[in-house]
Amino acid sequence: MIYSMCAMIYNGAPRVLTIAGSDSGGGAGIQADLKAFSACRVFGMTAITAITVQNTKEVREVLGLPSDLVRGQIRAVVDDIGVDAIKTGMLYSEEIIRAVVEEIGGIDVPIVVDPVMMAKSGDPLLVPEAMSAMKELIVPRATVLTPNRYEAEALSGMRIESLEDMVEAGKRILKGGAKYVVVKGGHVRMGENATDAVIYKDGVKLYEAPRLGDETTHGTGCSFASFIAACIARGHHPLDAIGRAKELVTEAIRLGFKVGLGVGPVNPMAALYKDADKYVIVEALERALVVLSNHMEVSRLIPETRMNLVYALEGAKDESEVAGIPGRITVVGGRLAAASPPRFNGSRHVARAVLTAMKHDPRIRSAANISFDESILEAAEGMGLHVSYYDRGMEPPEIKEKEGASVPWGVEWAIRRIGEVPDVIYHRGDMGKEPMIMVFGRNPLEVANRISTLAKTLSDRQRS
Repeated sequence: MIYSMCAMIYNGAPRVLTIAGSDSGGGAGIQADLKAFSACRVFGMTAITAITVQNTKEVREVLGLPSDLVRGQIRAVVDDIGVDAIKTGMLYSEEIIRAVVEEIGGIDVPIVVDPVMMAKSGDPLLVPEAMSAMKELIVPRATVLTPNRYEAEALSGMRIESLEDMVEAGKRILKGGAKYVVVKGGHVRMGENATDAVIYKDGVKLYEAPRLGDETTHGTGCSFASFIAACIARGHHPLDAIGRAKELVTEAIRLGFKVGLGVGPVNPMAALYKDADKYVIVEALERALVVLSNHMEVSRLIPETRMNLVYALEGAKDESEVAGIPGRITVVGGRLAAASPPRFNGSRHVARAVLTAMKHDPRIRSAANISFDESILEAAEGMGLHVSYYDRGMEPPEIKEKEGASVPWGVEWAIRRIGEVPDVIYHRGDMGKEPMIMVFGRNPLEVANRISTLAKTLSDRQRS
C-alpha cells in the first residue's frame, strides 16, 4: 500500500532500482547501472548485494552482504521513493536471492534479470549452490532475461555454438517462466555482426550490430540490462526497449574507456555525450565560419567546386557523425558565405577525408578544402606545417569506379607517404578533376586560423 501511494503522487522521472554488486573498478555492477540509468534520463536507486575487489584484470575478493541488509535497502527506497522498474545483476548467494525475491514479490513492475554468474575476467560472481535458486526463483519473475552464451548454456543445459543453438537454448529457458529471453551473441562468433536472439511466446526476433573489438567490453552485460530496464520504465515495449538497448550498448563499447591493463570498461554515457557534443560541434563550426569570413583574403582560396568545412564527433564512424555545410561555402561581395547553417551529414568529400585521418590520429577531427596553388604549399611549409600529397593519376580503376572511394584512398596514400597525418594534403588533379588542397586540424578554429594565415601570407607576398 505504501508503494501504491508513492506511485500515485510521483510525477517526475521514471525510477529504476538496481539490485546488484559493486565493482571497485567502476566499469560494471551498480556503477555501470547508474551511468546507464542517467544516460536514459531515469532516476537510479541501488540495493548492493556484494562488494567486489576488482579491476580491469581480475576479481581479487568478493564479500556478500548480509541478506537482511539487502532487504533493508530494497525496502527503504521502495517505501519512500517508489519504483517503476527493477534490474537485478550479481545476486551472489542463495540467501540473497531468496531475500530479493521475497522483497520484490509484491511489487508489480517490470523486472529485467541479468543472470550474472562470472566476471569478464572469468572469476565467479555466483556461488555454485545458488544456481538452483537462480533458475527456480529469479528466472520465473523476469520480464526480460539477458543471459550471455555461458549463462544461457548453464540455464538451458546445452552447448551453444551457432544462432540456431541460441534460439533453441532460449526456447528451453523460456519454459522457466521469463516473458522475453535475450540470448546475447557477443561470445558466439558468427561473422562481422554480433547478433542477439530474443525468444518470446510469439516467436523470435533478432537484433544485429557491428561486432566491435574486445578492448572495452567490461560492463557490457550490466549496461545492456540497465538500458532495457530504463527504456521499459520510460514506457517502451520490451522488444523496442531491447532494440534501443542494443544501439546504446554498441555505442558504449565503441566509445569505451581504454584504461587499466586488462579489459577496459564500456562508456554507458556515450550516447548522451554524443548528443551533447553535437551542439558543441555545430557551434564550433559557426565560430570558425565567422573567423574565415572576417578575412577577405580567404575568398581568393575558394576552389571552383567551392569550399566545405567539417568537424567530426569524437570517434565518428561515418558521414552522419560529421557536421559540414550543406551546399558548401562560396563568396558573396568579396566575403565567404555559407549556403546554409552547419548540420550533420552536410558534407561528403571533406567528411570522408577527416574520417580517414581519424583512423590514424583520432585527434584530427576537422578539415577544409581550398584551391590549389604552388605558392600556398610554399606558405604552408614556411609556417612549419607538415605537407603530403597523392597522385590521382595512380588511382586504381576499382577505386575510380567505386562511389566515394577516391578521397579515402588518396588521404590514406598521403598519410602513409610520411607516416603520420599531415596538416596539409594536396593533389594536382586528373582528367575532369580540379586540383585541391585539404587543410586538417584538431578543430574548426585551428583549421580556420591556418587557412586565414595562409591567405594573409599570400596577400602580403603579392603586395610586396
